[in-house]
Amino acid sequence: MLAVFEQLALEAGRVIMEIFHCKVSVEHKADLSPVTEADRASERLILEGLRAAFPGIPCVAEEETAAGIEAPALGQKFFLVDPLDGTKEFVGGKSDFTVNIALIRDGVPEVGVVYAPCSGRFFSARPGHAEAIALDDKLNIVGRHRISVREGQVPLTIVASRSHRTPETDAYIRQIEAAEIVSVGSSLKFCLVAEGSADVYPRFGRTMEWDTAAGDAVLRAAGGSTTTIDGKPLVYGKRNQPDDADFANPSFVATGRVSGAPRF
Repeated sequence: MLAVFEQLALEAGRVIMEIFHCKVSVEHKADLSPVTEADRASERLILEGLRAAFPGIPCVAEEETAAGIEAPALGQKFFLVDPLDGTKEFVGGKSDFTVNIALIRDGVPEVGVVYAPCSGRFFSARPGHAEAIALDDKLNIVGRHRISVREGQVPLTIVASRSHRTPETDAYIRQIEAAEIVSVGSSLKFCLVAEGSADVYPRFGRTMEWDTAAGDAVLRAAGGSTTTIDGKPLVYGKRNQPDDADFANPSFVATGRVSGAPRF
């Protein structure tokens, strides 16, 4: 399964980069978030590949959901797909947008890939094992090395959203003494914690499960955790929520091995 994820992410990345180097036409969805042909083309490619390879596993994908295509009954396992996470960065000509594919089993992100086609950064995870993948200039995989979270030491390095900083996030960061702050877009925030380049990723404000699942899978496989404001693990497959849409996430904090991060 992971090999299929990796190949589909690379193929989707090729499609995205072809559009990235052209003039990008931007539309806006009902929630006013931007969408481009790169989002749609990437999602078509990934979903066709997943449904051909694993016809018995349901898929939940951002653009199908935005188009009003309701996800089927999910069962024990399902796929979550964000075909282009960081569309604002993509439209703005920045490099830190990603392709995200994840398998959820019993509410837990178990297998996932995060690929940043502009920079070539590529992360892959299965239970208990997370890797950074090296590519050559033809996008062939030429190397892998295992990654893991680090022991957090003051000053902690906080990774925060480039496009979605909130007052709540800033208030949380101010509680961490002598914190160093790195701003980056997309699910790469999870991966920076997973590889030991950062210690904490706080997110106060709305995200959707497809935004977080693949990066969360990489982080958990690398020894980290993602918890909600009540200290419980972030779970996936949330439907019929009384106060929010299907698959919407609450606020969370993703961490490596950190003892000094404040509670909520």
